[in-house]
Amino acid sequence: MKKFSNPIIVDTISELHRRNNLPEPEHPLVSFVRFEEILHSPANFEKGLIMNFYMIAIKKDVKGKIRYGQNYYDFDEGVMSFIAPGQLCYEEVEYRIPKGYMLLFHPDFLMGTPLARKIKNYEFFSYAINEALYLSKKEETLVEGIMENVAQEYHNNIDRFTHDLILSHIEMLLNYSDRFYNRQFITRKQANNELLTRMEAWLDEYFAKDEITGLPAVKDLAAHLNVSAGYLSSMLRAHTGQNAQQHIHGKLIEKAKEILSTTPLTVSEIAYRLGFEHPQSFSKLFKSKTDVSPLEYRKLFN
Repeated sequence: MKKFSNPIIVDTISELHRRNNLPEPEHPLVSFVRFEEILHSPANFEKGLIMNFYMIAIKKDVKGKIRYGQNYYDFDEGVMSFIAPGQLCYEEVEYRIPKGYMLLFHPDFLMGTPLARKIKNYEFFSYAINEALYLSKKEETLVEGIMENVAQEYHNNIDRFTHDLILSHIEMLLNYSDRFYNRQFITRKQANNELLTRMEAWLDEYFAKDEITGLPAVKDLAAHLNVSAGYLSSMLRAHTGQNAQQHIHGKLIEKAKEILSTTPLTVSEIAYRLGFEHPQSFSKLFKSKTDVSPLEYRKLFN
């Protein structure tokens, strides 16, 4: 994984415009930029970039690949990406991006509105940035229409309606993106099935150890799989109806059943072996998942 010692931190949309040799934004807290406008930008973000505002981008007709996080993605079709304030991002592009847009908006633009709270519920903003959104032609056309509505309002003279109209378009864009992300979990079965296989193998190996120091955290499992915790849980819910934590507990119970049925270890010994600090916590979790206590389960084999 590429390391960054001193990433460039950009606090305002105006600063990003200046770095890319663009005119000042027409609204202090919102900007709409076409990638064609920054093809000859002098900006250099090789050290990485952290923006303290939101960005929604759609990139079209990219020749080559762009690197997000630890993975490469082919951009053969229109692809959306979502970056929240404070995320580290960078791109490695074989050829320049000839088409596309990016919508930038500062958290202050949402201040005092329901979207200021709701935006935290859109999980794609918390994803590692390698989880881009693939769009069908129909979806791309719809998203472009909403983007163009934002652009039209952005380029109009600012009046008392501007804020609410742009805000409503942003919220509509986010709601459609949420729908498309959930569709993606279903349609990209091959990639997700591979992820499931790798997850199962990692958990099997983890619980096969003689001594377990503690239950694996969802963030550790996600980091091993090179995805974010939010993406992993969303993908699992779409395919299995359970989140990542529930899958970890499922593997734990499988291991506990194996030990209970094949060894004379006491419940306390099993609890400590599985990484529990208190045997009561183990017994409570086991019963919540199986409807019987560990000792009752063991009696089934005697």
